[in-house]
Amino acid sequence: MATPQTALDALRQRTIVDCDTMDEQVAKTFGPFQDCTSNQPAHKDLITASVKEAIELSPKFPGPASRNWPSRLQYTIKLALKIAPHITGYIHIQTNPYYSYSTTKTFTNAWRIIHLTQHLAPTLPQSRICIKIPSTWEGLLACSLLEASGVRTLATTLFTLTQAALAAEVGCTYVAPYVNQLKVHFEPGIQTYYHAINSRTQVLPASLTSTDEILALAGVHHMAIAPGLLQQLAALPASAAAMLHAPGSFRDDEAGYRLAFSREGRGESEGKLAQAVSILCEMQDRLVQMMGLVLKGGA
Repeated sequence: MATPQTALDALRQRTIVDCDTMDEQVAKTFGPFQDCTSNQPAHKDLITASVKEAIELSPKFPGPASRNWPSRLQYTIKLALKIAPHITGYIHIQTNPYYSYSTTKTFTNAWRIIHLTQHLAPTLPQSRICIKIPSTWEGLLACSLLEASGVRTLATTLFTLTQAALAAEVGCTYVAPYVNQLKVHFEPGIQTYYHAINSRTQVLPASLTSTDEILALAGVHHMAIAPGLLQQLAALPASAAAMLHAPGSFRDDEAGYRLAFSREGRGESEGKLAQAVSILCEMQDRLVQMMGLVLKGGA
């Protein structure tokens, strides 16, 4: 094994580094990366192209017109496909956050994502698509159904060990703990718990804001890192890199899960989940508004 020259090199010896950006130049500069899990801001030119193409695709991919389907989803997928050639693993595409509290709608939306992605990129195998789903009770049940049907899933907006336990039970491929809201549970770690129960679910921390946080988590399965932090890690020398209580089973116990989740952090975690889902909906609303303006301009 080569001697690491930078903190980013040293981190890669202990953790799989994923990119938290859709910027192809970042991938070329700081790669190689395995996965890409980014939620990116709007790209006007791609929005315009997606809206125009979506008008032609609407009869083939019907859906809720009130959410500018399929132009919104097509834009999200096309953005993910731009980075696909620069990574070796999964592209991660998120379901509609408005469906966070519906298992059926989340499941259906996930399959629409799969079908539209394969239409837009016929040579991209389904095995390279991972669906991001908010970690509500309903969302995690949808993950169970999707994993059973061969679709890989990532449980996002995850704040508590209770959520992490259910995510492992339903067989999620990844969980994305929001580190800044989860340190009390994440150190020594969800990963320690997963190893103890021999779970195949892998931990992919999200919401990282500093190199100190990143280096403190070295050794976790995966880590999605934003461009600014990648640059800082690449500038640091390698020398900078320097038993959990097991919850019960929740898969068939909705009431027990909801009570345990509500009690963690004295109810704060439940509020954080609702806030995270709300923020995701607001981000989607802004994208929908931009697409609406494009449609009006083309009318």
